[in-house]
Amino acid sequence: MIKNILIPQDGSENAGAALEYGLWLARKFKAGLIGLHVVDVVALEGPFLHDLSGSLGFEPFLNFSTKMREALEARGKTIISAFEAACAKEGLACESSVGYGVVASEICDKARLADLVILGRRGLNARFEYGLLGSTTEAVLRRSPKPVMVVPERFAGPKRPLLAYDGSPTASRAMHSAAEWASAFDLPLTVVSVAAENEGDVAFLKDAENYLKPYGVRASFVPLKGDAPIAIERYCKDNGHDIVFMGASHHSRIVAMVLGSTSEHVMRNVEVPFFLER
Repeated sequence: MIKNILIPQDGSENAGAALEYGLWLARKFKAGLIGLHVVDVVALEGPFLHDLSGSLGFEPFLNFSTKMREALEARGKTIISAFEAACAKEGLACESSVGYGVVASEICDKARLADLVILGRRGLNARFEYGLLGSTTEAVLRRSPKPVMVVPERFAGPKRPLLAYDGSPTASRAMHSAAEWASAFDLPLTVVSVAAENEGDVAFLKDAENYLKPYGVRASFVPLKGDAPIAIERYCKDNGHDIVFMGASHHSRIVAMVLGSTSEHVMRNVEVPFFLER
């Protein structure tokens, strides 16, 4: 059960959407929220600061690092104050802090005390980044010790959850989360499992059916054929599913460096909330 939700905040629209999703989930699960803003140590280095200093109203390189840190810390406190105000408005318990360090590392460290991390697909520096996932979001996905939910820029309460199940330990944990979600929100849950074209029936679906029976959720079980990443992506889009639950399957000993080809493909190509279990 989700009782502690970590929502990193950087003042971006994506982080604002993550907060909306967090408030929505906290109301349903009666969970507490954890707000975190990280003063990025990387932002205190390099030529990027020369341009930024002018916009902050002080001469570049004149007591630069001190003034820059003070400005970033003041901004962080403003962001966290807005987070606390949003929680108070909804009558939700929260705690918050301003950290200092490498953003992804600080988030992953704080995640040890949470049940779920909610992140926007991209952050404050989205215009400087390429691809559908921001660098911080991608780093947290690869290293977080707890499940991560990546959300789009606009909030919309999901109503058609999809679970991709392959029998792996991480997929089994994703199935538990999907079951809790579907039960709490009284939503139908669709479970898909993929077999290669030359393979027989998908055996994992029967296991999923047996697991879900005690939850009493309205579940349907769909066998798919073909290449798993493409099959899951197409099924999700064609059938209007608006949140995907998956495990970070992998075939590498370097666990912290991989998400798994299937989960990574689906995450990058399906623009709905994505709940990843590691």
